[in-house]
Amino acid sequence: QVQLVESGGGLVQPGGSLRLSCAASGSIFSIYTMAWYRQAPGKQREMVATIPKLGTTNYADAVKGRFTISRDNAKNTVNLQMNSLKPEDTADYYCYAAVQISSRTAISPYWGHGTQVTVSS
Repeated sequence: QVQLVESGGGLVQPGGSLRLSCAASGSIFSIYTMAWYRQAPGKQREMVATIPKLGTTNYADAVKGRFTISRDNAKNTVNLQMNSLKPEDTADYYCYAAVQISSRTAISPYWGHGTQVTVSS
């Protein structure tokens, strides 16, 4: 089994910053794409940022220039630095990882349980 555990959410004022972290653990052979998604109340889950094992990152238009995704392949972690936060960034943020648990198995998606981010004065 693979577990993804997020941390770093909380309450922040507009214009402030937060850093989310996600650590993957368990039976892991290789992790491919890692990503952050978010879901605001009453809305569908949406992609925030993705980062492949090797290659370029991708961001939702709403967060470009404000958020930065990074990963540490040796530690199986992914981070999301969020700057210039806006009230519309308020949501539950979920970590995602595409994981292969052995060389003989397919790549499967895994999700964390989410961490809440509230941007409010």
